[in-house]
Parts: sequence; C-alpha cells; structure tokens
Amino acid sequence: MKDIYQPLIEPNEIIETLKQELQLKPFYQKILQKRVIDKAAKERGLTVTPAEIQAEGDKLRREKRLEKAADTIAWLADQMISVEDLEAGIGDRLLAKKLAEHLFGKEVEKFFIQNKLEFDRIILYQIIVGEPELAQELFYQIQEREISFFDAAHFYDIDENRRHLCGCEGKVYRWGLKPDIAVAVFSAKPGKVSRPIQTDLGYHLFMVEKFLPAELTAERYEEILQKMFNEWLSNEVNYLLYNQSDPP
Repeated sequence: MKDIYQPLIEPNEIIETLKQELQLKPFYQKILQKRVIDKAAKERGLTVTPAEIQAEGDKLRREKRLEKAADTIAWLADQMISVEDLEAGIGDRLLAKKLAEHLFGKEVEKFFIQNKLEFDRIILYQIIVGEPELAQELFYQIQEREISFFDAAHFYDIDENRRHLCGCEGKVYRWGLKPDIAVAVFSAKPGKVSRPIQTDLGYHLFMVEKFLPAELTAERYEEILQKMFNEWLSNEVNYLLYNQSDPP
C-alpha cells in the first residue's frame, strides 16, 4: 500500500512542526528507545516471527472490528500508514515485550513481595470542606447517624464532581495518598468516618468501604514488569544521550 500522503507533506515539514509545537523531544527519545531495544534484543538472540506478527495483527483487527479486507485498507488509509508500517510497529512492540520478559520476568515476584504494602488498595470515600467547624460538625453528625457520609458528601463537599459521586474516590493505592493520610485510612475500620485531617486543600473526612489486599494478578504482573522495563530503558537512553560518540 503506497503512502498516499507523502507528496503532500515533506519530512522536513514534519520535523519543523514538531519543533515548533515542542513535540520533537518525545519522538527523538522514542527513536533512541527503539535503538536500545533492537541492540539489546539482538545481543540476547531475541526475535519476532512473522507468525507472531500475524497473530497480533489478527487480534488488532478483531479489536477494531475490521472484519473485511476492505475495512482494514480503509482503516490503514485513515491512519496514514501502510500494511508494512503496521507490521513493523507490531514487531517493535512484540520485541520490546519479549525483551522486558527476558530481562525482568524472574524479578517481578520478588519485587512484589518486597513492596507488597505499596500495592494494597482500598475503596475510599472522602469529603473535603473549607471550615474546621463544619468538618467537626459533620464528623459528629455522621458518627451519631444524623446524616449519612454519602449525603454529607453530596451536600457539603467543596468539589462539584465529588458531590455528584457522593464522595466516592474509587479504588486507591496506598502510594497514591500522602503518608499521613495513608496511615490514617489504612488503619481505619471499614464503614467508620475518620476524624478531620487538615491539608492545603481543606479539611478531610475519610471513610473506607473495603480493604483490597494486594495480589500478584496477571494485570499487576504486567504493571510491575513494565515499570521495571521502563526504568531500565530510561537509564539506557540517558546513557546514550550523554555518550553520543558511542551509539548503539
């Protein structure tokens, strides 16, 4: 499939636009990341087969509901890429995934065990108000069941969106909270309102609906693996940037 957009836009125009929009650096870094991955994979004998690319391409087409060949061709045209471009991109992503697994697959469980507390989550509700007197009054009213936590959040929270959600913050990691707040909410009893805590945002009342102890699920495994790989990749790219006379 030909690149039908090539005659309309020259490569130097793309580069100049990226510079003007302050978007060149991210693409520059992506190119260096690809160099690092290709070199590291080659050194370790890692490759991606045409069958693997085909399987991943079929999966992508199912996700995009590209049931007919004509649908795929139209989608590629809309994305301004060719079949070869698509397959090359798929190959790069699969190679990066293989390299990540090769480098850090055996380290994920160890990392999880050592940092298990950081992966604990809770289903959290929160109210923030601007005055300490109101926070204290709501605390007592909720304790005495004169008003529910959810109604208090709906009527008094300073944030409109949180009012609509009746204070629901959803599933929250321990590391997603400030240390003093994390200590308070992770030691709280489910269903009980906390005493007001002051921050720069105002006066907070918290309620934990449920504790969600950390488990090494497939999703969390991938999350940790990607985190470790990204840190390694960032360090390798930084090394290249500071040692440009010795490219990979």
